[in-house]
Amino acid sequence: MPKKRDTSMKFPRRYCHAMVAFCLFTWTAVAVQAGELILDADAIVDAAGRRIEVAKPFERIISLYGAHTENLFALGAASRLIGVTRNEDWPPEARKKPAFSYHDGLEKFLASHPDLVLIRPMIDRGYRQLMDRLERMGIKVVSLQPGTVEQMFVYWRILGRLSGREAAAETMVARFKKTVRSVRQHTASISDKKIVYFEAIHHRMRTFAAAAMPIFVLETAGGINAAGDAVARRGTNIADFGKERILSRADEIDVYLAQVGPMNRPTLDMIRSEPGYGLIRAVQQDQIYFIDEKLVSRPTMRMLSGICRIVDILYPQLFSAEADALGCSAPADVAAGNAIEKEIQP
Repeated sequence: MPKKRDTSMKFPRRYCHAMVAFCLFTWTAVAVQAGELILDADAIVDAAGRRIEVAKPFERIISLYGAHTENLFALGAASRLIGVTRNEDWPPEARKKPAFSYHDGLEKFLASHPDLVLIRPMIDRGYRQLMDRLERMGIKVVSLQPGTVEQMFVYWRILGRLSGREAAAETMVARFKKTVRSVRQHTASISDKKIVYFEAIHHRMRTFAAAAMPIFVLETAGGINAAGDAVARRGTNIADFGKERILSRADEIDVYLAQVGPMNRPTLDMIRSEPGYGLIRAVQQDQIYFIDEKLVSRPTMRMLSGICRIVDILYPQLFSAEADALGCSAPADVAAGNAIEKEIQP
């Protein structure tokens, strides 16, 4: 009797690894709605539900997510970092640290004698075997990724607890809140606020959900979200919106703002030439702008730079007159946005 033909799809292992890596890489701006982060007097609870008691600060930390690295540097805990990811770009000093990846074998981790490995939920799920093996060797694994600004404050405090920089974490939270409060006070009196469509993924016509961090950044800067009724896709901060709904509001959209990063690489020509987009007021009036996704989606202090950059886009006269009062006087706040905008102009 002839053998039954196997019609199941099989993929080379190398292809499977590449697909997992792609999903992890492109998740930068898609906040996972994992478990709530909890910090109490005795312990922390991470996104996977692990309960970790912190008797003393960890001294040899490997960070497998850029936000963790950036925040630990901001907290003054760089000396405790013994390894970071291979694609670190901020702060520049992070590039001098030894590079690690979730693709590395257990032996590489063990050779560096870490006492803590910091990850995020997608790594936890995608590389469960490696995480289990690290834990069996007595290395603490903690998965963190906040989905809201309030959870971001808990996240910073957790990093402060883990690294022995709790006072610095409180300072970060206080500074962030102070700058947000100042910006809101200055933009509250604007009578004619700009209506903004904030593009997340161009080719799928997706925007951000109302509770997403990029919308917090936009609204703090005094913008009105043109897609305030967009509903989040399951487990993400991204929302389907569609061209039909965008064009139904074409004459209301004052500014077309698009994030730029691994998951979205728009250009001015791409947006201008999109069929139907010529009806959008912002496109007609050449009010198309780009912003680095790391300034609006990554849970770090650089979200303040994102807020300042959007204030400058929407209300340049206010920004030029009140930059110091807004808390936006640091040159990097605007330079980061200008660099991205120049990079993708045709």
